[in-house]
Amino acid sequence: MIVDLPSSTTSVVNKKLVELRERGGVLALGRVLTLVVVTDDGAAIESAIEAANTASREHPCRVIVLARGQRKAAARLDAQIRVGGDAGASEVIVLRGYGALAGGEAGAGMVTPLLLPDAPVVAWWPEEAPAVPAEDPIGQLAQRRITDALSSKNPLRSFEQRRAHHVAGDTDLTWTRLTQWRALLAAALDFPPHDEVTGALVAGEQVSPSTDLLAGWLVTRLGVKVKRSPASRGQGMSLVRLTRSSGAIELIRPDGKTATLSQPGQPDRMIALARRGVPDCLAEELRRLDPDDTYGEALAGVENISRGRTAVQV
Repeated sequence: MIVDLPSSTTSVVNKKLVELRERGGVLALGRVLTLVVVTDDGAAIESAIEAANTASREHPCRVIVLARGQRKAAARLDAQIRVGGDAGASEVIVLRGYGALAGGEAGAGMVTPLLLPDAPVVAWWPEEAPAVPAEDPIGQLAQRRITDALSSKNPLRSFEQRRAHHVAGDTDLTWTRLTQWRALLAAALDFPPHDEVTGALVAGEQVSPSTDLLAGWLVTRLGVKVKRSPASRGQGMSLVRLTRSSGAIELIRPDGKTATLSQPGQPDRMIALARRGVPDCLAEELRRLDPDDTYGEALAGVENISRGRTAVQV
């Protein structure tokens, strides 16, 4: 069910939520957190809501979508409440603020009365994010702040902002997309021979924050020289090679879907390794509300990687 509340206030929205709860039964109990989605008003809102609804099936929550409208318009709040089949396992509140209500401070003022009591708050910017999320009015309300450098207009600039202004509690979906890569590489090192890794090569698209992050992670975890190079083909991450005296471990994904893992003394293995979607990554990030220290270390490790200009054949 979708209920539109044009030219509304947060007080009216709260009263309508209570009315819907009384009419439809227990609606808001069992919510484990409040997810605040911050984006501009436009077509991208629906994809963000769909991702939040998918994630809410694993993490029942209240979703508040702060959609910033035209700043030159008259001050107005158009609200919308979605429950039932239109809201996954959550309840979705869409706040479209115009004019003075499209600003950061005003947005935080509208969100605050709608937060679930005694529940953690997670802020998510599905597209453009502030340079310092922790200093944003919405970011100051949240225990965890999720961004996505790859979805911004300038991924490299956004990634550099993440590196320069990282605060405990920040995370980025470019890091979450690497979970399976990191798990496969860590597992491969558990197989004999247990020789020391003496160097590493990471190759991917020229503009790929995830590739840079994986290289930074290997620097901090292995303490060796890591070279980051462009790949001849593939999307995002394409190749990781860990050099050892007994032979290299290679994880190669040329088509963005299927990878081959090669290691000494073992037959080559074909592994399904498709690029992860936003709903899957968002659900993973909502599993933890404590700071991701490993992500912070990987960001710092990017400074110590070396850059190759010649494309690596994949």
